[in-house]
Amino acid sequence: MAATPYGPSISGDRAQAAVAAAAAEAKKRGWAMNIAVVGPGGGLISFLKMDDAQLASISIAQHKARVAAPFRRPTKVFEDAVQKGGLNYIMTLDDVIASRGGIPLIENDKLIGAIGCSGGTGSQDEVVCQLGAATVNK
Repeated sequence: MAATPYGPSISGDRAQAAVAAAAAEAKKRGWAMNIAVVGPGGGLISFLKMDDAQLASISIAQHKARVAAPFRRPTKVFEDAVQKGGLNYIMTLDDVIASRGGIPLIENDKLIGAIGCSGGTGSQDEVVCQLGAATVNK
């Protein structure tokens, strides 16, 4: 399977739309989240700390997005590798986070960024991120 090529960076407006969609879902469910969108190289494009979202999750949300973009895969892949596959060496790779809630953003078969969410359980983070990613990933 060929890796998705990198494309131009997501625009600020589209990044904010992804953050807004994720935040709307989190608010609807009563979850306080931190939500970050980065470009293909991991540079921060848009970020939201929802009211009452835990402070420690600010850097975690950004980290999840920064991993999903350059590695071109959801961070759940790393979580599964460690938890289900016993591939603990994954944790020795630079800038990896083995926690779901980071999802690449693909447009016209090219990676234009990634979204990362943190503040709830791993499955809550993933649900919110999937809604934000759906604004780009069609």
